[in-house]
Amino acid sequence: MIRLFHVSDIHFGAEDVEALDWFKRVVRNEVPDAIIVTGDLTMRARHREFAAAAEWLESLDRPTTVEVGNHDLPYFNPWARFVTPYKRYRALESMIERPLEVSGVSIVPLKTTARFQWRLNWSKGHVSTSALQESLALVEAAPEGDRIFIACHHPLVEADTRMSSETRRGEAALDALARAGAEAVLTGHVHDPFDVEHQVAGRPMRLIGAGTLSERLRDHPPSFNEIRVRDSGFETLARVMDEAHPQAKGLVEPVAG
Repeated sequence: MIRLFHVSDIHFGAEDVEALDWFKRVVRNEVPDAIIVTGDLTMRARHREFAAAAEWLESLDRPTTVEVGNHDLPYFNPWARFVTPYKRYRALESMIERPLEVSGVSIVPLKTTARFQWRLNWSKGHVSTSALQESLALVEAAPEGDRIFIACHHPLVEADTRMSSETRRGEAALDALARAGAEAVLTGHVHDPFDVEHQVAGRPMRLIGAGTLSERLRDHPPSFNEIRVRDSGFETLARVMDEAHPQAKGLVEPVAG
């Protein structure tokens, strides 16, 4: 069995120290095969926030892949946002990214952020043609027989959570990825866990969202997802921190779907 820990929205700058310590203990005790981080490592994309995120991720000492979230683009510096929006994120990525040599599973990134959008709320998702084509090429190049999971920050379609993603071109991207052979899309952004099945192109597609390890809670306490992959299929469990006993290992609950 392959065990993947899917975590999102850590938000250094508004992080929950107890939740981060809890997650680190679980990682050290259970040694997952890999860790997938689906964006919003920082709160305001400051240098010190990225430095703290990198130090914490390196301390986990597991193969790790990270995706960019809307909070990881410069917030207070318009020049940096438009000219070098991903510079600080890519510096972190190059520092902590390790190849995920997980036999039987391919994790394919999809960028859903944009430095600019023709709408007031730039925090929402957007899938560009180039980003989708890059992801489809990686899906096509995946080893034959691998389960293919897409990792991105914004849910491509809504999952009935309190917070929305409103991802432009998300439904078309979901359709294209399903037709190419992807089985699931792992996301964050909404700060609540979910696992729902969508019928896309005549086949089931799993939409899996992770909660948050930050202080910016919605309807659930701090949590992350554990994805268990077997030959017969895969399942998702929400690992929820016990609020009454923060030092506890955590509760295991099925993700609402």
